[in-house]
Amino acid sequence: MKNSKLISGVEPIIALVDMDPGMIEIFSAADFGGRKVIHLKSGDELISTWTKQGLDIVMVIAQGEVLSANGVTLAEELLNRGLRGFSFTMVCHTLNKDIRKLALDAGIADVFLIPFDIKQVETRINFLIANWKVLQRKHKDDITHPYRIPLIKRIFDIFFAGLALLCLSPLLLVIYLWIRLESKGPAFYYSPRVGTGYKIFKFYKFRSMYVNADKRLKDLQHLNQYNTQQDGKKETQEFVLCDECRQAGTSCQFPMYADKLRWCEKDYMGRKKTKSGAAFFKLKDDPRITRAGKFIRNTSIDELPQLWNVIIGDMSIVGNRPLPLYEAEKLTTDKYALRFMAPAGITGLWQVEKRGKGEMSEEERLMLDNMYARNHSFINDIKLILRTIPALFQKENV
Repeated sequence: MKNSKLISGVEPIIALVDMDPGMIEIFSAADFGGRKVIHLKSGDELISTWTKQGLDIVMVIAQGEVLSANGVTLAEELLNRGLRGFSFTMVCHTLNKDIRKLALDAGIADVFLIPFDIKQVETRINFLIANWKVLQRKHKDDITHPYRIPLIKRIFDIFFAGLALLCLSPLLLVIYLWIRLESKGPAFYYSPRVGTGYKIFKFYKFRSMYVNADKRLKDLQHLNQYNTQQDGKKETQEFVLCDECRQAGTSCQFPMYADKLRWCEKDYMGRKKTKSGAAFFKLKDDPRITRAGKFIRNTSIDELPQLWNVIIGDMSIVGNRPLPLYEAEKLTTDKYALRFMAPAGITGLWQVEKRGKGEMSEEERLMLDNMYARNHSFINDIKLILRTIPALFQKENV
């Protein structure tokens, strides 16, 4: 393949994104009707090269999981940048009918499970490129509109969040200084979270853990409240860099994030094929938490930066909690996906009913999320807000 700097903008191009060397070789040797095949290391490099050189990219093929940075997030980012006239496909290691449906609903043209027959993929990709305009028109006719926050709820959210930020600004300043003085690192952080309709966004919080919290995760897996197996024993999992990441350097080439925790997605997906694990990770009396962090968690002050998420429309004041990618990826069956058909919120039914009242199973939490999704309304949201204040001062450190 030629270097991307020498690419002509007039020839149709198939862009491979963040692929293994073996995958690059397979797709480069495939018959795509004379179309040029290029490889770009990341979604950012794809966008930069595409926009600067005015390329005629007719197909993007990304490697990764549907809910990873190379999946729905990248597909939406390309459209948000005004890039049109292309189809987006993926190759991944994990796929079922529910994940495939999520991908198709998000505008991804197709998903191929590794390993695959390259001849079948050739046929499918050539068909998509040749007929994309017709298929796209049909998709627009059939698409269902995603959930949108009702106008009265949106007005309330902006008013409530704006007023709260204004009134709480002195407290926010004090917490900011306390966090910075107690331990090194930023006072705020964000992590990718999955909200309404499986939309991924940046989720803001005050930092409540020491900066090396991710290094201590592997030593604390046995304390996970949600990770109890049927025989009563607790499962311990250690997430480390896979061999391919080690060869590439010291950083992970397939990262997954949850708050300040980070591990290799490829290693996680491989382990998940042979081991079952809880969708949620939670510790009682977590030793990774700072003194300031323990206070702001017990009083839910660590959640206050999410008022900014409400202002910009990622979340609502009341709704189901948005989840880290690795948790949301496990909740795609009809039984659990209902929770994502409601607003993502700062507080909700789960916090009011269960938080601080003792241990709770993963199933109970999901049932409460689904219950809210079925019955949510503006009046019920007001009632939940009034019940939230006593729930803020919970009895246990979780």
